[in-house]
Amino acid sequence: MSPKKIVYAYVVGDIVHIGHIRHLQNAKQQGDYLIVGVLTDKATMEKKSVPVVSFAERLEVIRFLKMVDEAIPQTTYSPLGNVQRIRPDILMESDSHPEQPANEFVYSYGGKVIITPYYRPQSSTKIKTKILKTWQSPVLTSTQSVSVTDK
Repeated sequence: MSPKKIVYAYVVGDIVHIGHIRHLQNAKQQGDYLIVGVLTDKATMEKKSVPVVSFAERLEVIRFLKMVDEAIPQTTYSPLGNVQRIRPDILMESDSHPEQPANEFVYSYGGKVIITPYYRPQSSTKIKTKILKTWQSPVLTSTQSVSVTDK
């Protein structure tokens, strides 16, 4: 039996959308075993705002995606720490941040880095912005009242 080809990809996974799914499906197609690093809140905040969904929930959601073989914490925005431990055959990178210190490390042992296009039509930030723009809470004046009746 030939050794498994290990692929490493990483996501914040705050609000999972089609861009995440396509990235991870593409990653899975590159090898036999897909490990996904899920950025902790602290790692995410190195470059982005604090996630809305808790780290524990994000990790669990990613873990349950059918193309994911294993989901692990990624404690820095850069995947270097996990890549040094795992030594994947392939590191999946996004063209939104293609120059990572991990890339050189992967090349140093003969691994491959695949840079995939960032899915620009959708992002967790765009979803959050749309929610804030379209959802409006009712504003009550002091003369209005709210009644709740049981049916």
